[in-house]
Amino acid sequence: MADSSLPSVASIGAVTVRTAPSVLAGTLAYDAEDLVTGWHHHDLHQLEYALEGVAEVETAAGRYLVPPRQAIWVPAGTEHNTILRGVKTASVFFDPSMLPGGVFGRATVVAAAPLLREMIVYALRWPIRRTAADARADTYFSALALIIEDGLGREQPLWLPTSTDPLVAAVIAHTERHLASVTAGEVSDALHISERTLRRRFHDATGTTWREFVVRARLIRAMALLAEPGANVLEVGTAVGFTSPSAFSRAFRSFTGRTPTEYRRPRETEPGPQAPDHA
Repeated sequence: MADSSLPSVASIGAVTVRTAPSVLAGTLAYDAEDLVTGWHHHDLHQLEYALEGVAEVETAAGRYLVPPRQAIWVPAGTEHNTILRGVKTASVFFDPSMLPGGVFGRATVVAAAPLLREMIVYALRWPIRRTAADARADTYFSALALIIEDGLGREQPLWLPTSTDPLVAAVIAHTERHLASVTAGEVSDALHISERTLRRRFHDATGTTWREFVVRARLIRAMALLAEPGANVLEVGTAVGFTSPSAFSRAFRSFTGRTPTEYRRPRETEPGPQAPDHA
């Protein structure tokens, strides 16, 4: 994962993704081995869907993890930094006029149901950088916008807090590097602070406890691991720091609404969407 300190990546300001103002919506595909975009914003709404791997998006409000079968909504004007390492994604961009009402004003992760996934992949035939409007494309993207608006009301809890406090940023980074076995005592020793200071500073900076952060980080990482082909539920639970299969299953179900086995199954039984060759 990227460094948790927000100022660590340079800002590049506004980024224009469309060539012709008459183009109201379109797509952009990424196949990135190692891409950090830098802090930027668009004049368009963006929905980014992970075809393969786990995308990561930072905003001032937090860090969002986007494993397969999830998508992240980034409203127009939202400053964000995207990290793609060994990831394939497909982004859909919309002129704000296409989603005038009920649009979330902040980044949010949503579950990408099979219909939404297939529509995103089909939409790759209309790149956002095309030079002319297309009435058929506008009709298609209008239908896709309605589906997205409906899905925005069902946010997925795939975010982690960030902090500009150097100590708290260091706590977050150390915790994530040692997630499988980390304890408050070990973090405190590594950073030469007391456990009381750790807990107080972390809560003051993030609004959540360090322990709550650890559990959420472990479950988000488990979701990413379970999305990989051939994932083994027992091995994933151990890898992220759960000491028993039952504890992992209970926590995972409470977090996602599904057991680890149920979450993994669609990846093994559903054919994954494939981008058109010409996209």
